[in-house]
Amino acid sequence: MSATIFVVDDDARQREIIVEFLKGRGFRVRGAGDAERALALLDEETPALVLMDVRMPGMGGIEGLVRMRARVPALPVILLTAYAEVRDAVDAMRKGAADYLEKPVDLHELMAVIEGLAGARAAPEEDAAPPLPAGFVAASPAMARVVREADMVAGTDATVLITGESGSGKEKIAALIHARSARAAGPFVAVNCAAIPRTLVESELFGHVKGAFTGADANRSGRFETATGGTLLLDEIGELPLDVQPKLLRVLEDGDYERVGESATRRADARIIACTNRDLEKEAAAGTFREDLFWRLNVFHVHVPPLRERPEDIPELIRLFLQRAGKEKARLSPPTQALLAAYSWPGNVRELANVIERAAILSAGAVILPEHLPEKLRAPGAPPSARAGEGPVVNVEEAERRAIREALRQTGGNRTEAAALLGISRRTLFYRLKQYGGEP
Repeated sequence: MSATIFVVDDDARQREIIVEFLKGRGFRVRGAGDAERALALLDEETPALVLMDVRMPGMGGIEGLVRMRARVPALPVILLTAYAEVRDAVDAMRKGAADYLEKPVDLHELMAVIEGLAGARAAPEEDAAPPLPAGFVAASPAMARVVREADMVAGTDATVLITGESGSGKEKIAALIHARSARAAGPFVAVNCAAIPRTLVESELFGHVKGAFTGADANRSGRFETATGGTLLLDEIGELPLDVQPKLLRVLEDGDYERVGESATRRADARIIACTNRDLEKEAAAGTFREDLFWRLNVFHVHVPPLRERPEDIPELIRLFLQRAGKEKARLSPPTQALLAAYSWPGNVRELANVIERAAILSAGAVILPEHLPEKLRAPGAPPSARAGEGPVVNVEEAERRAIREALRQTGGNRTEAAALLGISRRTLFYRLKQYGGEP
């Protein structure tokens, strides 16, 4: 049977995020809006663990801690505290708190603390993970971890910050979280913060009324309104102007906003996912991004690794891009494979897609050869792969030598079979061998 956890917080939105997150991890969870209600729940059953806010109306969390432990001395209580209340939390530790977490709660950290406390164990998972959507590749251990994290947070309404290099697939992870959430039937609305003129960002997000500014000829809904009941993806969130950041922070904290030029307050009903290729924590420390907004966005952090750190995904991605290009039966010659494996892919999945689709167009036959690849992949100075234990293939000639050598090894020296394996004519193979002095 799964362990029971009490979540005690007067902030209903934060309480519900934590409750749904823990339920998704297999725990039985009961929520309470104040310490008095939590004490009443304690009369009904003894939980394995209590999460309780320090500052609440009426009885505060520290008094609630003392009363709970007076009834159940061994009961672990974790206090949730704002940064300014850390001194109170330290005092509470002396009164028996098992630990404390700063708000807004980082759900990764929360799970680490819970798993570290004896007695708090989730129920075993019974259902296998649902299949990945068409076109989603996660053959590598690194991407399998990302998918697990996406599943972990999908069942909650928690705000998610997805980081990773440009072209690494952050938006696909955001779409996966939406597809596996309770909001899946609602809209998935993506907005690129860098693509909107700075003067129009507020109107784009929150909407405007007729006459709010020059050119506002009619009322217009913003992206928050369009995403009602679903998920709003704020891509390149680091580009959001500083003067708009307090308005986004207000939505995240209270759920309220106004259209530009309108006094009536509207209520947002959209889950927020933000993406960035920048180090927002460093920018927050430097004052170029609001620190309070960063922590509100970073409730749950998912990092998408670059393609060079997940080479197991490359063959599957190549097959996918060939299929999209209508060349499902095309194959790569061994020299081509060697060059693709040796390259570091600074543009990540987006660059790989471009290279394969271009090669599919240039190749008249069923075999993609090195000459169908961009010059930068074939040049001696092409960025080498960072994979441990592999030396870079310095140029096409060296890649070709290795491929011919391997083909001859696999065919026991039979040149006709080796040529077929390489996807070239027997005459071409003989010519290459002559170039290399008869020995590749």
